[in-house]
Order: sequence, then C-alpha cells, then structure tokens
Amino acid sequence: MHSLWVLMFLGIAVAIPLNDDDKIINGYECSPHSQPWQVYFTYNGNRWCGGSLITARWIISAAHCYKQPKTLIAHLGEHDTSKEEGTEQHIQVEKAYQYFYYSPYYIDNDFMMVKLAEPAQFNQYVQPINIASSCPTAGSKCLVSGWGNLKISGVQYPDNLQCLELPVLSEASCKSSYPAQITDNMFCAGYLEGGKDSCQGDSGGPLICNGELYGVVSWGQGCAQTGYPGVYTKVCIYYDWIRNVVENY
Repeated sequence: MHSLWVLMFLGIAVAIPLNDDDKIINGYECSPHSQPWQVYFTYNGNRWCGGSLITARWIISAAHCYKQPKTLIAHLGEHDTSKEEGTEQHIQVEKAYQYFYYSPYYIDNDFMMVKLAEPAQFNQYVQPINIASSCPTAGSKCLVSGWGNLKISGVQYPDNLQCLELPVLSEASCKSSYPAQITDNMFCAGYLEGGKDSCQGDSGGPLICNGELYGVVSWGQGCAQTGYPGVYTKVCIYYDWIRNVVENY
C-alpha cells in the first residue's frame, strides 16, 4: 500500500504498510499562533496526530489517529513545542468517535470527532475554525499545517509549527495518481512534481481553504513523491454528522 510504519517484533524490523501521510515537507514556519485552531495530540506522552478545534469542546481529526481517549491529551495554543510559551492549554480527551463507515483497509471515511474533558478557553492563541459546508474545488489555494516530519527520507520533527500553501487538484488528476483508491470522500491537494507535501505526524490536521476547514490530512504514497500528492478527507461530506455529534454527544 503506502508509506511504511516500522514495528519492532521479536527484534526484527517489520514494515507495516499504512496509507498514512502526515508531515510538512518543504513548507515554512507558520507565523506564531496564526493557526489558533491547530491542535496536536500526545498519546501516552508522545506526540501523535494533529487536529482542528471547531468548538470549545470538539476537535476534528482523522479516524486512523484513534486511541483510547484516556491516553490522549490535546495541546492547544502551541507554536514552539520545545518550551513553555505561556499560551498553551493541555486538555484531557474525554471521548473519540470514528466515523461509523471508516474503513481502515481503504483509509476511507478517515474522519473522527474528539471531545475534550473540559472546554478550551478562547483567546488570541486558541480559536475555533469554521467547517466548510461546500466541497473543495480544483485550483483552490489552501494551507496545511502541522508538526510532522520535515524529511522525505529519515525523520526530523520540528519544534515550530510548519505551514505549506498548496492547491486542490482535480478529481481526474487525483484518481490518475491513485487508480481505484480514491473514493467520493477523498480529494488530493499538492504538487504532482513532488517536493512539497504533508507527512508523518501531520495526520488529522487541518487543510484550510478560504478561511474554512475543507480537508483532514489522511494518507498518500510516501511524502512529497513525484506523481503522488497528499490525500485528504472531505470535511463537507460529514457536515450533518458533525452538527449531530456536537449537539447530541
């Protein structure tokens, strides 16, 4: 399938294929706190996935980022993760709901709602993002952000939040890059020539177009490889479900 996660098993490195694409390659350091909805999770204390704050209690992320809620802490108001900046809010996760038609094998419906145990406090460093009710259109200029890996090969995680501007690609182009793998719940954004992409560590994070949340970082063939743009979950598909979860759960 796609980019490889390595698990140590009986002392042997086993490559586990996973359609997972979640780092920023060849982006730039975001202006501090310019993405105040940006969240990252730690899982048992280790940096895990990204997310987007949409209300004081709710975050959108990717279903493949699911872990038991008690093991997850949401980090808000962050920029430089190597130091205390006085702007951070660290909040325990209370609940996490993968979309009920999520398919781990196909990475389809890769969408999750995460509820905080207590509400975030809104200020200049922590703000929600509006969710898009319309679906992305080819050519739209968007921005993806995260603290994911900076390198195409090897690993280097940044301290500071990284941003990358990238266009939404046409459905035809997306499907030609990934034959028989793109569903109606996915779209591609990025550069067919490669070199710039999201990658490991950015999963679940926001793709913002026109000031609204249009996409969730989902998967891809490696990161920033020629002919293989990043694949994102379409937020518009889940608009009604999001409203239902926020109102009733």
